[in-house]
Amino acid sequence: MNMAMLSFFQISISLLLCTQTTISTEAFAADPNDTTKTNNRCRGHERSALLAFRAGLSDPSNRLASWEGDDCCQWHGVRCSNRTGHVIGIDLRDGGCHLLGAPGMQALGGNISSSLAGLRYLQHLDLSCNKFDNPRIPGFLASLHELRYLDLSQSSFTGRIPPQLGNLSHLHYLSLASDSSGMLYTDVTWMSRLSSLEYLDMENVNLSTAVNWVPIVNMLPSLKHLHLAGCQLPGSHYSTIHSNLTSLETLDISENNLEEPIAPNWFWDLTNLKELDASWNQFHGSFPNELGNMTSIVRLYFGGSNNLAGMIRSNLKNLCNLEKLSLFGNSINGSITELFQRLPSNNITWRDSNATRSLPTKLSEPLSSLILLDLSQTELTGAVPPCIGEFTKLTVLDLSFNNLHGVMHQGHFSGLQILKVLSLSGTSISIIVNSSWVPPFNLEEIELASCQLGPKFPAWLRWQPNVSNLDISNTGISDMLPDWFWQVFSSVENLNMKNNQIRGVLPPRMESMRITTLVLGSNQFSGPIPIMLPINLTVLDLSRNNISGPLPVNFGALLGLEILLLFENAISGMIPSSLCNLLSLQLLDMSENELTGPCPDCVFTGTSLEPFDLFEGQGLRSLSLRNNKLSGEFPSFLRSCQQLGFLDLTENQFHGTLPSWIGEKLPSLVFLRLRSNMFDGHIPVDLTELVNLQYLDLANNSLSGSIPHSIVNFKGMTSSPNNIGANVIYSTMTVDVSFVVDYTENITVVTKGQERLYTGEIIYMVNLDLSCNNLTGKIPVEIGILLALTSLNLSSNAFSGEIPETIGALVQVESLDLSHNELSGEIPTSLSALTSLSHLNLSFNNLIGKIPSGNQLQVLDDLATVYIGNPGLCGDPLFKKCPEDGLPDATLKDHQHRSDDIFLFIGVGSGFVMGLAAVLYLFLFKANWRVLCFAFYDRLYDKLYVQVAVSFALLMRSLGKS
Repeated sequence: MNMAMLSFFQISISLLLCTQTTISTEAFAADPNDTTKTNNRCRGHERSALLAFRAGLSDPSNRLASWEGDDCCQWHGVRCSNRTGHVIGIDLRDGGCHLLGAPGMQALGGNISSSLAGLRYLQHLDLSCNKFDNPRIPGFLASLHELRYLDLSQSSFTGRIPPQLGNLSHLHYLSLASDSSGMLYTDVTWMSRLSSLEYLDMENVNLSTAVNWVPIVNMLPSLKHLHLAGCQLPGSHYSTIHSNLTSLETLDISENNLEEPIAPNWFWDLTNLKELDASWNQFHGSFPNELGNMTSIVRLYFGGSNNLAGMIRSNLKNLCNLEKLSLFGNSINGSITELFQRLPSNNITWRDSNATRSLPTKLSEPLSSLILLDLSQTELTGAVPPCIGEFTKLTVLDLSFNNLHGVMHQGHFSGLQILKVLSLSGTSISIIVNSSWVPPFNLEEIELASCQLGPKFPAWLRWQPNVSNLDISNTGISDMLPDWFWQVFSSVENLNMKNNQIRGVLPPRMESMRITTLVLGSNQFSGPIPIMLPINLTVLDLSRNNISGPLPVNFGALLGLEILLLFENAISGMIPSSLCNLLSLQLLDMSENELTGPCPDCVFTGTSLEPFDLFEGQGLRSLSLRNNKLSGEFPSFLRSCQQLGFLDLTENQFHGTLPSWIGEKLPSLVFLRLRSNMFDGHIPVDLTELVNLQYLDLANNSLSGSIPHSIVNFKGMTSSPNNIGANVIYSTMTVDVSFVVDYTENITVVTKGQERLYTGEIIYMVNLDLSCNNLTGKIPVEIGILLALTSLNLSSNAFSGEIPETIGALVQVESLDLSHNELSGEIPTSLSALTSLSHLNLSFNNLIGKIPSGNQLQVLDDLATVYIGNPGLCGDPLFKKCPEDGLPDATLKDHQHRSDDIFLFIGVGSGFVMGLAAVLYLFLFKANWRVLCFAFYDRLYDKLYVQVAVSFALLMRSLGKS
C-alpha cells in the first residue's frame, strides 16, 4: 500500500476512533441528573437477558469469562447507570480488530439473542468486528428506543437492513459498514427519521437503488460525519439542491464510480467541510473553481480513477487549513513550478497526476514546512533541486516512478533530519555521496529501485539500523556484500537486492532475523542455503545465483512461506520431505538445478495408522521442477494440490504411466508440461477433464495409443485465453507478488520449428504438443474444435489416415507441424484458410495430390522443406507438375521447338533404315547382284592389301639403311 493511501486510512480510522471515543464516553457516562447513587446494582431481569444473550454466542478466546456472579455491572463490556442500576451500555467490539476494521482472533460468533430487547434503557451497543452467524441484522434492535449509539459494522451481516431502525429517533451514531460491497443493501428513506444523527457510516452497503439519497441525507441537519464509500451510489448530480448539512465536517463518497462531471455538484455547497474524499469515482472535467471556496478543508482526496484535467485553480491558495491533498490519477497540465505556486498547504499527498515539467529550483516559503511530499507517478522530468534539503520538517519524500535524472548529493539531504521515508524507485537518479558520509536522518523505509547507487555498495546504509523496508534492486551494485550488512539490518522486514552483481554468502543461521520478504535473485551469491532461515519468511527468492549444496532439511519450519524461487542455481541432492509441511506455499520454482531422486510422496502414517497427506488443502498455484535429474513416477503428492494452475516437470527422468487421477485431482490446471521424460502408456482419457487446460506439452516421451476424441473438453483451447492462465495462477495469492518479487515463468517452448524462450507471454499461448512419441491412429476430426490453438505439433509419431478437413478451422494457429508420420491422402484445401499461419511442416509423410494454394501458404518460410519426403505431391512450390495442370505460353513455344527437332530426327532415321533395307533386299533376292558386289569388294580388298604391303616394305628398307 502506498504512503498516500496508508495516510488516508490512518486519518480515517483515527477520526473514526476519536468520534467513537467521544460518543462512547457520552453514552457510558453517568446520567447528568444522577446526583445520588443506589446500591440497587444490576437488575435481575437484565442480568437474565445478558446471560441469555451470552448463551447464544460462541467465545473462542474466552472474552466473556467475567460474565458470572450477581453483579452484571462488573462484567466485561457492560456499563450500568450509577443512579438506577439499569444496563445502559454494551461494548463487545473485537479488541483485536486491525487497522482496516476486519474481525481478529478474539471475534465472537454465534447468534444475537432477542433477549437484548429486554434491556429497555440501553443507550450504547457496539458489536462490531465479530463473526456472528445471524444472516440478517436483528429487527428487534428497533425496540431499543433509548439507543444513542449503534455499531454493527464488519460483523458478517448480509441481506436487507431492517427499515425499522428509522424508529431510533435518539440515535446519534450509526455504523453498519459491511465487509465488502453488496453484503448489505437497503434504501435510504428510513434514514430521514434519524433527525438527531451525527455520525453515519454505511461503507460498502449496496445503495444502488437509492436514487434519492442526496435529498434524504440533506434532511439530517445534525449530521457531522457521513461515510458512503463503496456503496454503488447512483448519480449524485444534484447541482441545484441547497444543502442543510451545515454541521457536516466529513464526507466520504469514494469508490462509487459515479461517472459524472465534477462540477456543478451538491457537495461544493458544504463550505464547513474539513474532509472530503471523492476519489475513485470517475469524475471528469476541469478542476472546479468552487474548490477555492471550501476554506475549512483540511484533507482533500480526488485521486484514483478520476480524470480531472488542466491546472488547479489559483484560488486554491485560499485553503489555508489544507494539510492533505491527493490528486493521483488525474491529468494536471502545465508547469510544475506554477503548480507549486498554487499550493497553499504544508502537507501534500499528490500522485499520478500528469504534470510534465521539471521541479522548480526555488520553492515558495509555505512549502518549506512540508511534512509529507508525495509526487510519485506524475511524469516529472529534470533533476531534483538541492533546495529539497531545506524542507526540515519533511518526514516522507516520495518522487518515485517519474522521469527524473541527474545527481542527488549530500546537500539534497542536509536538512532532512527527521526524514523517515525515502522513495525514489523507478527514476534514473544517481545518489553520489562521500564514502564517509553519515546521513542526518534515521530512515524506516528506503526504496531506491532502479536508481544508480553502484558500483560500490553504498556505505551510508550502515547508519540506517531502523529500516523495515529496503529496496535497492537494479541499482548497478557490483561489489562484495559488507561484513556489517546482516547485523545492521537484522530488524529489516522486507529486503530486495535483486538484479545486481552482489557477491557474498548468506549467514549460516538467520532464524533470529525479522525478515518476511527476502529477494536476492539475479546476483552472484554463492555457498549453501542457510541451515536456519528467518522463521517469518513469506517470500524467499535466491534465483539466478551460484547457490550450491543440498536443500535444508528443516524447510518445513517456515510455515508461512508462500513463494520459494530457487531456479538457475547449482543446488544438488534430493528434495527433503520437510517441504511437505509448507502448507502456505503458493509458488515453487526449483528448475535449472541438479536435484536428483524421486519427489517426496508427502504421505505419512499418524498414530491412528491411517495415512494422511500433509499437502491436504494445499494452496499451491505454480510448481516448476524443470531441467533437473529427478526420477520416479509422476509425483503422488500433487493429488492434493487442487489449486495448481501451472505444472512443469520438463527435462527430468520421470517414468511410468500418467495417472488417471490428474483430471480429477488437478482441476485448476492451465499449463501442463511433461516434455522430455520417460513416460509411457496411453494418454489417459481422464486427462481431458481438465477443462481449463490451454497448454499441454507431452513431447519427447514414449506414449502410445491414439489421441482421445474427448479433447474437445479442453475449453481452454476452444476460446481465447483472456489471461485465464494468469488469473488461475496468481489471482488468489495472498502476497502482493507485483510488489515483492518480479517473477514470470521462464520456459522454453518448441514452436515454429525451433526452441524459443518465453516469459510472461506464455499466458497467451494455447499450445498442444504431442510430438516425438509413439502415437498411432488417425488425427481426430475433433481437433478442429480447439479454435484457440496457436501452436499444434503432432510430428514424429505414427499417425495414419488423412489430415482432417476440420484442421482448417484453427484460424488462430501460427505453427502447425505434422511431419514424420504416415499420413496419406491429399492435403485438405481448408489449410489455405489459416491466415495466421507462419510455420508449416508436412514433410516425410505419404501425402499425394496437388498442394493447395492461397493466403499464407505461398509466403511460408522454408517452402522447400515444408513438403519434402512426400513423392506423391505435385504443384507449386514443387518442380513436379500435376497432370491436370495447364502449361504457360513460354513453355508451349519451347515444347514446339523440341517437337520439330524430334520430327527431323525421325525423318533422317527412317530414311537410313529404308536405304539399308533396300540394299539388304537386293543382296537377298538378286544373286547376280550379290556376286558382282562381292567380286567388287574382293578386287578392292586385293588392291588395298598389295598397296599396304609394298608401302610397308619400302618403309622398313629405308629404316634399315638409316
